[in-house]
Amino acid sequence: MLGASPHTSSTYHLAPSTFYPMHPRYLTTDVFTDHLFGGNQLAVFPDASGIAPELMPQIAREFNYSETTFVLPPTDPKHTCRVRIFTPGSELSFAGHPTIGTAHVLATIGAVELTGDETHLILEEGVGPVPVTIRATDGKPTFAQLTVAKLPEVLPPPPHADRLAAMLSLTTNDLVGSDMPPETISCGTPFLFVPLRDRRAVACARPKPDLFEETLRGYATNMVMVFALDAERPSSDVRARMFAPLIGVPEDPATGSAAVGLGGYLAARDPRFDGTLRWVVEQGFEMGRPSILEVEVDKTAGRITSVRCGGRSVVVCEGRMQVAAQA
Repeated sequence: MLGASPHTSSTYHLAPSTFYPMHPRYLTTDVFTDHLFGGNQLAVFPDASGIAPELMPQIAREFNYSETTFVLPPTDPKHTCRVRIFTPGSELSFAGHPTIGTAHVLATIGAVELTGDETHLILEEGVGPVPVTIRATDGKPTFAQLTVAKLPEVLPPPPHADRLAAMLSLTTNDLVGSDMPPETISCGTPFLFVPLRDRRAVACARPKPDLFEETLRGYATNMVMVFALDAERPSSDVRARMFAPLIGVPEDPATGSAAVGLGGYLAARDPRFDGTLRWVVEQGFEMGRPSILEVEVDKTAGRITSVRCGGRSVVVCEGRMQVAAQA
């Protein structure tokens, strides 16, 4: 049984077990898209309790998606489940598209019971409990939105702009400049945000792994999001790309954990003192996997009080993997 969320009196039940110790079930989903072969790919093991922990990073490398998640029983029975998130190169304490996609998969397969138009889950991640709201239509999940467990935190200043431009195959003229300087922000996972002048500069960015390593060695993060307030779609506000070549992700099609940090960056510079600020972020277009991320930030008396990110997901396939069980 999965735990009950404190936001609702409903109890969530694990679907009838069809788990075989040597053949755990997985599903793949495209996240932050409403159609197949868009968005960001994710592999989800909805019952990973029989998988030896030391095999989880190897499984993530086998899929070679930007992330793979493993769903485990919660440590707190009030929560829905515990989720471990792996890139091909490391484990993450928090990531957005794995959180959104995992919630969507659990709702799709009936591992959590939908309670109406909105269902509230709590996913335990390394950063702490992450609330997720699932919206449903006709009993099927259509949209999921996470609320950050950790409000945006500004980290130490990044390397000089000319070094950042060089590692991205850009010039300093491509950067916005002093009005919007590069800045590193974390909502559980730190990202270095580099504002660019326009969508053309975003498209021209090409990470140089050797300069990435040289420039960001010893720094707070080696994950970089470039963005411009110059979207392609009339309904969007921001064009973005995220590069993390040093952890096995040359480019990510959709990065929810970066999108919430981006919301913090933009909200801190927005003159509005109160209310909910919203941005629609385009990502993955240059990769042929267009993704749409919806970001919301609540401000009260000029302070950020909540950050959310949501989007749609589509389940693509399911299967079983032959792996060793835990002892």
